[in-house]
Amino acid sequence: MKLIVAEKRSVAQSIAKFLGRSYKSQKLYGVSVYRFNYGGGEAVAIGLSGHIMDFDFAARQNVWTWLPPEELFNATPILVLRGETLKYVKALKSLATKADEVYLALDADVEGEAIAYETALVVKMVNPRARLYRVRFNAVTYKEIVSAFQKPTYIDLKKVEKVFTRMQVDLTLGAVFTRFLTLTVRNSLNKGQFLSYGPCQTPVLGIVVTRELQRRNFKPEKYYVIKAVVEIGSSKVEMSADAKFKTKGEAEAIAATIKRGVVKIAVYKPHYVEPPEPLETVELERRASRWLGINSKKTLDIAEELYRAGYISYPRTETTIYPPTLDLKEVLEELTAGEHGPYALELLRKGFKPTRGDSDDGAHPPIYPTKGATRAEIFKVFGKAGGHAWAVYDLVVRHFLATLSPPALVEKQKIVVSFGKIELSAEGQRTIDEGYWRIYPWEKQPEKPLPRVAPGEPARAVEIRVVERETEPPPQMTESELLALMKKYGIGTDATMQDHIYTNIKRGYVKLVKGKCIPTALGISLATSLFQYAPELIEPTVRAKIEKSLNSIVKDGVSPAKLIAEIKLEFSKYYQNLKAKREEIKKALETALYSIQQQSRG
Repeated sequence: MKLIVAEKRSVAQSIAKFLGRSYKSQKLYGVSVYRFNYGGGEAVAIGLSGHIMDFDFAARQNVWTWLPPEELFNATPILVLRGETLKYVKALKSLATKADEVYLALDADVEGEAIAYETALVVKMVNPRARLYRVRFNAVTYKEIVSAFQKPTYIDLKKVEKVFTRMQVDLTLGAVFTRFLTLTVRNSLNKGQFLSYGPCQTPVLGIVVTRELQRRNFKPEKYYVIKAVVEIGSSKVEMSADAKFKTKGEAEAIAATIKRGVVKIAVYKPHYVEPPEPLETVELERRASRWLGINSKKTLDIAEELYRAGYISYPRTETTIYPPTLDLKEVLEELTAGEHGPYALELLRKGFKPTRGDSDDGAHPPIYPTKGATRAEIFKVFGKAGGHAWAVYDLVVRHFLATLSPPALVEKQKIVVSFGKIELSAEGQRTIDEGYWRIYPWEKQPEKPLPRVAPGEPARAVEIRVVERETEPPPQMTESELLALMKKYGIGTDATMQDHIYTNIKRGYVKLVKGKCIPTALGISLATSLFQYAPELIEPTVRAKIEKSLNSIVKDGVSPAKLIAEIKLEFSKYYQNLKAKREEIKKALETALYSIQQQSRG
C-alpha cells in the first residue's frame, strides 16, 4: 500500500482526486482519510494539522519554582508529541503499519521539511521497513501534483536541522527570560498573568515602542512658508517657495517683494511608472494590510486556504523572479475563465513581458493565481469568509496581471518663476497612458495638470499668503511598515512574521487599530526596561544575527550543537546583566502594572 501524508486535510483530498480520479472517504480516529487506486495498487492519503512534534523541557524543568531560570541554559530540550495532534498520530501509525511506500507530501518549505521528518519518525516507530519519499509541489493543481509524484525525492536533513535548531533556541531563550520577568513581578500580576519574552516577538515590540517614544518626545517647531497664486498668460497657478522661514516677519518681508516675475523653468517630461515585481509573502501581507485593511496574520491564513483550494500557488515564498519552468501563457489562459478574463485575453493578444525582482529563495516561485474564478465562485467555496477570500484572491490575480503589463506613462511637469529675491514653483502630473494601472488601481497616481507655459514668459502674483506650519512627529507605525522593517532586520521568516506581531497583540503589549500598531502601557514599560538594562534582548539586529547563523546550517554545514551552545553562551551573559538590575526592573514594571490596574478599576 502507498501512504501519502499531506499537511492539511484539503490537500490530501485534492491529491486523492488528482491521482485516483475517484476516491472513498472515511474517518480513522476522527481524522479524514481518502482511499483510491494509484500506480496499480491501493493508496491512502491523510492530512495532518501542521507540526505533530515540538521541543519541550523535562517535566521537572517545567516547574517554574523548581530551579532558577538560568539553569535552563544547561538543559537539553527533548522532542515530544504535541498533545493536540494525538489523533493524527494514531491514524498515521495505523496506516503506516500496512504501508510499503510512504510519500511525504508536506508543504515545500523548511517547516514542511521538518514536519516530513517528524512524520517519518512516527512511521519508522511502527514500520521500519517502509520506503520513504519526499514530494514537493508549489500549487495544488492536477499538473503540479501529478508531476511531483512522478519524480519524488528525499528529505533535506539540513533544512530539518535548521528548523529544529531554531525551535530549541527559541524555546530556551523564551523560557529563561519569560520566567525571569514573570517571577520578578509575580506579586503584582493577576492570577494566570505572565510577562512573556520571545526572541522574535520582543524585538518586534521594540520597533513599535521606539516609534511611539519618538512621537511622544517630539517637540514641534513653528516655521513659515510663502504661497501664492501666480498669473502666467491666461492661466493661474498655485505656487509656493521651497524656502522655510523661522519667523513670520522674515517671511512677510520676502513676500512683500513678490510682484512681477518671469518663468525660469517649464518642464514637461515623459516618465514611465514601472509595474510591481512578482509577489512574495511579506509584500502580499503589506499590501493587503495597507489597501484591503486585512491584517497580516489573516492575510496569510486566507492565502493558505486559497492555495489548498487550488486558486493560488504556495503563498510562503521569498522569490520575486518567475522561473523559466512557469508557463506564464498557460496561467493567463487559465485566468480567461474567471472575472479577470477580458484583461488576460488582452495580454495574450498583445503580448507581455514579465517584471523581475532580485530575490530567489531557490524553493518556490512568486505567488501567482492557479485558477480563474469569479466572485460568486469564491463566495460559494468559502462561505462567510468569502469577502476576505475574494479580496486576497483579487489582489493576487491583479498583481500577477500587473507584472505582465506595460508601464504607465505620465508627464511630469514643473514650473519655476523667479521673482528676484525668491523663486516660486509648482509641480504637476498628467497621465498619458494608464498602462498597468488599469488592472492595478491601488498604485494609480492622481492627476494634477499644469498649464503649458514657456521659459521667459512674464508672470504676476495676484494673491500672496504667509502660512504658519509646524514640524510633525513621525507617523504611527503601520503594520505594513512594521513588516518591511522586520524583513530588513531578518526578524522571523516569511511564514512567521505575522505570528510575531499577533503574539504581541495577544500578550497585551500592542494593539492593532485601523492598520496602526500602537503599544500599550505595559508594552512600553517592558520595552523601555529592556532597552535600559539589557538592550541586546530587544535590539532587532541581535535577532538578525541569529537568523544568519541558522542559515549557515544549510549553506555552510555548521553544526547545530555548536551553534546552540554559542547562542546560549551569548544570551547567558545578557541574562546576568539583567539579573544584576533585577530590583530596578522590578520597580519599573511594578509601577506600570499598578498604574494599569488602577486605570482598569477606574
